[in-house]
Amino acid sequence: ALLTKYNKDHFHLKHAVTVEGTMRWFANDLGFGDEADFWATVGLLHDLDFEQWPDEHCIKVQELMKEEDYDPRLIHAVVSHGYNLTVDVAPEQLMEKVLYA
Repeated sequence: ALLTKYNKDHFHLKHAVTVEGTMRWFANDLGFGDEADFWATVGLLHDLDFEQWPDEHCIKVQELMKEEDYDPRLIHAVVSHGYNLTVDVAPEQLMEKVLYA
C-alpha cells in the first residue's frame, strides 16, 4: 500500500516488483531464506520516494517510512542504496550490499 501511495507510473511499479523478486532470489541463494521476506520488502520499497521526489531520493524516504513507523533496520537498508549518490548512509549488511550493487 505504501508503494502505490507514492508511485503511480507503471515503470516504477514494475521496477519495484522486479527488484523485490530479485532480492528474494538472492536471499534464498545466499542462505538467508529465513529473511527472504525482509530482503524482498527492502527491494520493493527501495525507490519509494524516487517518482515524486527524485532530487531527494533516499532522503525523503526516511521521513515517509518513519511516519509509517517502519523498522529502523528496514529504513537503513532502503536508504543505504543511495550511498555516495544522495546520502552518506553506507550499506553494511550483505543484503544492503546486494541492493547497492
